[in-house]
Amino acid sequence: VPSEALGRRVLCGTEYATVRYVGSVPPTAGIWLGVEWDDPQRGKHDGTYEGTQYFKCRRPRGGSFIRPNKANFGVDFLTAVKNRYGLNDEQDAQHGTENTLVFGKKTVEFVGMDSIAEQQRQVQLNQLVDISMCECAVSHAGQKEEISRTCANIRHINLSKNLISSWETVTAIASEVQNLETLNVSGNKMKFPSTSTSVSNVFSKLRVLALNQTGITWTEVLLCAPGWPRLEELYLTSNNIMVLERPDNVLQTLKLLDLSDNQLLDGNQLHLIAHLPRLEQLILRNSGIASIDFPDAGFGCKTKMFPSLKHLAINDNKISQWSSINELDKLPSLRSLQCHNNPFMDTEKNPETLRQLIIAKISQLEVLNKSEIPPAERKGAELDYRKIFGNDWLAAGGNWNPEKNNPSEEFLAAHPRYPLLCLKYGAPEEGELKAQQPLTLKNQLLTLTIKCPDKPEQKPVQKKLPESMTIQRVKGLLYRLLKIPGSELKLSYESSKLEGKEVELDNDLKPLQFYSIENGDCVLVRW
Repeated sequence: VPSEALGRRVLCGTEYATVRYVGSVPPTAGIWLGVEWDDPQRGKHDGTYEGTQYFKCRRPRGGSFIRPNKANFGVDFLTAVKNRYGLNDEQDAQHGTENTLVFGKKTVEFVGMDSIAEQQRQVQLNQLVDISMCECAVSHAGQKEEISRTCANIRHINLSKNLISSWETVTAIASEVQNLETLNVSGNKMKFPSTSTSVSNVFSKLRVLALNQTGITWTEVLLCAPGWPRLEELYLTSNNIMVLERPDNVLQTLKLLDLSDNQLLDGNQLHLIAHLPRLEQLILRNSGIASIDFPDAGFGCKTKMFPSLKHLAINDNKISQWSSINELDKLPSLRSLQCHNNPFMDTEKNPETLRQLIIAKISQLEVLNKSEIPPAERKGAELDYRKIFGNDWLAAGGNWNPEKNNPSEEFLAAHPRYPLLCLKYGAPEEGELKAQQPLTLKNQLLTLTIKCPDKPEQKPVQKKLPESMTIQRVKGLLYRLLKIPGSELKLSYESSKLEGKEVELDNDLKPLQFYSIENGDCVLVRW
């Protein structure tokens, strides 16, 4: 049993565990290791055996006793590198016969070949820049200065799912890698400093750090953070982080933060990290968030929180109210949003309408759920939003006469962008707000005039088309009329409500209703 075995990480077969007890277990003879398994169902008890508690487990069946010879305590960093990249001494021994040559019946040994092989091995190790040692049972740094002497050019290290028990071990390894830029130690359940430590230059060049599934708390992050002066990306998924604290004078260079799969206490925890000046990407998938708000800004204003945030992922959360989506319009730099699998999305069954509502509510959004938002889609979404909620606007005190226009606070809270959309496109006209008729096929047909402005010999024709008909199918219809291949046709439309303007029908997969085409509009065909 190694010295200081308590708290060490071990591997037993394919199962990972932490040593919680070393000693005898009467009435049996010999030494036993009491271990707490990572898999809470792997064990037989909670550390209590025949009425005596030898150690404690977090789960009732998380513990077992195993003999020391069943436990793999791991290897040092350099041994793992040699094993991983086929450069260890055992493999050299297996190829020892390559140092001899047979002349007739005599075997001649080449003296000095071992030293040549060692030199070649050193050269190969020194050429390594990006090292991946996932699941290689690394547990400690090894002999001092051996790593820096052997692997001088390493910049990127993946040490995920190994047997590292403490941040001190990580620091010992990193201290011998002068140009370390990327470090992944995810899946190592380890002990972190509980008090502030002296700042060193060990991680002075580190830009990317992954600490997923390590058991780190946010307080421990802040205690270690002074040693990460240039850190740009920090991954902290699945660490049971519930409470955040404001980072004072640390993490100021951070551009990406991933807190996914941590059940945060509430949405207000986000206010504590809202003033990281360079944060561009925040990933909060499955983080227990039920609401988002920025109370420092009113309707139509921008918040001072998250000043640089461009990309936000809030998938798989508990957001049930559209008011949280309204709040996102306050973020001054937001360009991309992922929001799948939130309860608010169940309020609208049509996925196309749901997408349009989100687009209309967040003015500067360019990508929604990994799909780009072209200008035509934004325009259609905003025009439809203005129309859909027009009657609510009138009922709440809205008016076509600017002097009488005074919508209620409740309406503005639910639709904070509505006044801006009225300024952009004009207030909705009375004809647009007539009660919609039942959705029969007759009511879904659009009477459209089809013109060929560049071909005066082609007379305009009127056609009744379903508003759900895609542009691609419209082109197929025109091919039968004009005998021109659809690939050569360019379509646009004119409307009396958009006098002097043409709107391109540039997406073959979209239906006519996507472009807000109405009865009496004119489709223009060119080729």
